Amino acid sequence: MRALISVYNKAGLEEFARGLADLGWSIVASGGTADLLEREVGLDVDRVEDLTGVAEMLGGRVKTLHPRIHAAILARRDLDEDLATLAEEQIEPFDLVCVNLYPFSEVAARYGVRDADAVEMIDVGGPSMLRGAAKNFAHCAPVCRPEQYDALLQELRESGALSLVTRRALAADAFASTAAYEAAIAHWFADVEAFPETVVTAFTKVAELRYGENPHQRGAFYAEQGARVHLLSRVEQLHGKELSLINLLDLSAARLLLREFALPGCVIVKHANPCGVAVAGTIEEAYERALASDPVSAFGMVCAVNRPVSSGLGEALANRFVDVLFAPEYDDAALEALQRKQAIRILRDKERRGFPRGERDFKRVLGGLLVQDRDWDIEDREGMEVACGDTSEELWGDLLFAWRVCKHVGSNAIVIAKDLATIGIGGGQTSRVDAVKLALDKAREHGHDVEGAVLASDAFFPFPDGPTAALDAGVTAIIQPGGSRRDDEVTEAVRTAGATMVLTGRRHFRH
Repeated sequence: MRALISVYNKAGLEEFARGLADLGWSIVASGGTADLLEREVGLDVDRVEDLTGVAEMLGGRVKTLHPRIHAAILARRDLDEDLATLAEEQIEPFDLVCVNLYPFSEVAARYGVRDADAVEMIDVGGPSMLRGAAKNFAHCAPVCRPEQYDALLQELRESGALSLVTRRALAADAFASTAAYEAAIAHWFADVEAFPETVVTAFTKVAELRYGENPHQRGAFYAEQGARVHLLSRVEQLHGKELSLINLLDLSAARLLLREFALPGCVIVKHANPCGVAVAGTIEEAYERALASDPVSAFGMVCAVNRPVSSGLGEALANRFVDVLFAPEYDDAALEALQRKQAIRILRDKERRGFPRGERDFKRVLGGLLVQDRDWDIEDREGMEVACGDTSEELWGDLLFAWRVCKHVGSNAIVIAKDLATIGIGGGQTSRVDAVKLALDKAREHGHDVEGAVLASDAFFPFPDGPTAALDAGVTAIIQPGGSRRDDEVTEAVRTAGATMVLTGRRHFRH
């Protein structure tokens, strides 16, 4: 039996190659792989250039692209014509091809990487050998990941050969690997266009999930190939059960909203919608005020904070039913208090690079995919119009806070805020006036004083009825996109009430 090994990632290679050699396999290797196996592992291997009669050239760009290599991979052992060709050319076939590819995605994703450096990580010979072995899986096993080594050695030791089922599974993995590799390269080249003619995406499994949206549904989390940052990149789970699909949906919503704020901030999410958000002078105060927004909905919450969790905050959180807690760091005493709760999933965020600005937002629809820019922009008052009333720095602070929260609430969305904390949120309603009533009901239900609060709406008010309901309850300022045919009527209703209204000129639907 004969194996061809040419790998960039040398992890596990020593044990795998030695295991094959111990089973009587002969090994052919290229370049650095041969150097490692000969000099550091002490194995007797044949070199690719000895088979081809041609030394590596063009700085290693050409080494395995040769008929004596590819014929040995692609020959069909059950076809007399192929066997006759091998005999005539004195070519010995390969029974296994072990190749992993240059790390294009990792290099291309580095900040400030030069085009020339990324291009050098485009593997040509590796994918060709893998695809050839995968095509000829009936006779040649393609191996593309170090994680496969142990199981393959075990099967070879027990059975003496790899079953057709195993070789077919390896072929599927190899084609998926090369497809993902090509997709990452295509995406990199096409990144100059917002919406290229063909959208090619590839995702790699990061984690198996306990279940999907419901226990009878299976689920997994995949990260986009080439993404510098993803939902769980550099996130360490310190305690608790495995994450579920709903946990990750809520965590994503919380992280996206939390990035809106530089001040100590807390975001509490249920079912992908914020139910409490606050910023304050300390993280402890931010948490208390976010929780006070809607403590009933916060039962079983995902809670994300952008400052370390102190011992006091840890004790406070330990007294609540928290599903997932996300923070940059934890005080030892806080962690000890939190770990008394068996179910809580404690996540530590070690990511400091921030989310990439150019990421697209994908939404799956029947038989297709909707692609759009992410609604990333963190907006300030520049370009906004004060349609009526007076403003102050304090009022602008509340208005912009409510506006930033509002774009993360499912449409139709209404956010009522006071002193940089939400006090009532109405989202996911089929009419805007119902969203206003829901937000007001939430505020009253939890004892919040609406007098002097501000209201943000993710889209324009088509009629004055929504603003009027809020103004009658004590809201004194409204921020909304404007653009309705009845803007004049809405503005007049706000002016008559002696309140302030700001028009942003931009809406924030989130379906």
